[in-house]
Amino acid sequence: MNSHHFTVKLKESSQEIALSRPVTVRELLQMVVAQLKENEPIVGARVDSKELVDLFHLITGPCEVEFVTISSPDGLRIMRHSASHVLAQAVQELYPDARLGIGPATEEGFYYDFLVARPFSPEDLEKIEKRMHEIVKADYSFERQTMKKEEAIRFFEERGERFKVEIIRELEDAEVSIYKHNGFVDLCRGPHVPSTGFIKAFKLLSSSGAYWRGDEKRDMLQRIYGTAFSTHEDLKKYLDFLEEAKRRDHRVLGRELDLFSIQDEAGAGLVFWHPRGSVVRKIIEDLWKEEHIKRGYHLIYTPHIARIDLWATSGHLDYYRENMFSPMEMGEVTYQLKPMNCPFHILIYRSRVRSYRDLPLRFAELGTVYRFERSGVLHGLLRVRGFTQDDAHVFLTEDQLEKEIRDILFLMKGFMNVFGFQEFEVYLSTRPSKFVGSPESWDLAEKILAAALENAGFKYSVDPGEGVFYGPKIDVKVKDAIGRAWQTTTIQVDFNLPERFDLHYAAPDNTMKRPIMIHRALFGSLERFFGILVEHYAGNFPVWLAPEQVRTIPLKDDVVPRAQEITNDLKAAGLRVHLDARNETLSYRVREAETQKIPYVIVIGPREVESGTVAVRKKGGKGVETQSYAEFKEKVLKEAKIPEIITPQEQ
Repeated sequence: MNSHHFTVKLKESSQEIALSRPVTVRELLQMVVAQLKENEPIVGARVDSKELVDLFHLITGPCEVEFVTISSPDGLRIMRHSASHVLAQAVQELYPDARLGIGPATEEGFYYDFLVARPFSPEDLEKIEKRMHEIVKADYSFERQTMKKEEAIRFFEERGERFKVEIIRELEDAEVSIYKHNGFVDLCRGPHVPSTGFIKAFKLLSSSGAYWRGDEKRDMLQRIYGTAFSTHEDLKKYLDFLEEAKRRDHRVLGRELDLFSIQDEAGAGLVFWHPRGSVVRKIIEDLWKEEHIKRGYHLIYTPHIARIDLWATSGHLDYYRENMFSPMEMGEVTYQLKPMNCPFHILIYRSRVRSYRDLPLRFAELGTVYRFERSGVLHGLLRVRGFTQDDAHVFLTEDQLEKEIRDILFLMKGFMNVFGFQEFEVYLSTRPSKFVGSPESWDLAEKILAAALENAGFKYSVDPGEGVFYGPKIDVKVKDAIGRAWQTTTIQVDFNLPERFDLHYAAPDNTMKRPIMIHRALFGSLERFFGILVEHYAGNFPVWLAPEQVRTIPLKDDVVPRAQEITNDLKAAGLRVHLDARNETLSYRVREAETQKIPYVIVIGPREVESGTVAVRKKGGKGVETQSYAEFKEKVLKEAKIPEIITPQEQ
């Protein structure tokens, strides 16, 4: 066999195809199309289970090829990327002065950034989407072409596309690829669908401002968001999902339910907890503290600032400076707002000699930290600049590590179950290209983390190279009521800081040994977790967590004393109750209580006073149920009891 002959294996069927020359994926597909069982379009392929390519890709040697259908995750990614190009074509046809930024596919759709004279209006989006439908219907072919780097620079300079030129100049490749369809040209690595007609069902969703490359000092571009699916049924499901997500938006509910606010006068990303939101926060904090004390954690409190030298020792000035607020000069000393709690916990550990008998030593703090997030990524409570981490650091020995990680996972599950989360996505992030410590230590830590996950009964995925520079980590995402995954728990193993701060403990043989350190947060931050809870419950907190559990409404002035008596009695029993005796109609007061999502409304009129009953309206229920007051009180007290955290090993 001469050097031009090679074999391609088809992953779907394990069939081997002997070739005598290089072929494109499209040509290979034509050779075997009759043997494929797929009933939907094939838009690309994966080569050797790694590279995702389109039908233009040239196969030049032996490999394994897996064809990609349009409805698969890879197929959707290819189609959505192609949809972003169609969007860009439509915009430049309708607004010729628009300059192109970037237009990638995303997990849920696509976007494209444009430099334009004014922001896009909803009417603009309608016009753009209409033109996109025309382009799709015309079924223009996508064509791939390569250019020498300097040729590509001249090409895009002539077209006035300065953002493309900037990208090309930074590329190390001698050649770059472009894609064309119907006269529209864009710098792109691909892959793309064969033609615009493959873009089946799409919708433009919104537009907003976005700084070029996320830099506030660069041009403000206008980003148009869209989504695309392989069927109109899937598109409709997604749009319905978006409507439900919009109904649950914690920023809207936070305002409507008077839970929190972010005040421009104080600064972006800084949260004001209102009384009703503060009630919920207190319940979460109290439960967190009690359960941690019960499990051997020591509660601590640390300052909000420290001398900048501390952050040099910890390495934050080297690795995290861009996320830190500017230092503060106080006399001859420079201070820094803390972006992390860990150096403070380390100083407490180092404040006295520790023995192996002290380990594991667990410090826990609801510690407020400050990070300078760019304004473009700030998002309600989910991304802020000042937030309180439910932080803990554990100092321990290598042989204690697996059990401690397992116990943290169990505690996480216990907490999340109480707050209504039953499904989890778990990831083990391994050694990155730049790391501290020895490869052997990393390998051991990764092995221990994997064993802890398996022994705790968690299914997990490996995230290669996504560990932090000082050690591997476990990340947990919880699934909410409508199936969205939210990042919450992080558990990190650290070899670096114990060495930087020269930490020791006295071993049984009286030698001084270095401890291992675990960083862990179960909720992530109180702000983020509260935002997730608001969206998970759509503001309808369970009775035990509701800011106000019962609203008492007297029907007439002459029954106000009895309503006040009931209100006082329920308050004395520990319930959160408000008496609404305003001179408003009954329907107005009931409707307001329902809008505020109060679990129970009890109406008291002359009949209820005479019979010792209450007329109960339960949130989400139909109609009114008359109950004896004693029966109602017993029921609500039972529902208002704060649940106990029970971990799997305690069941």
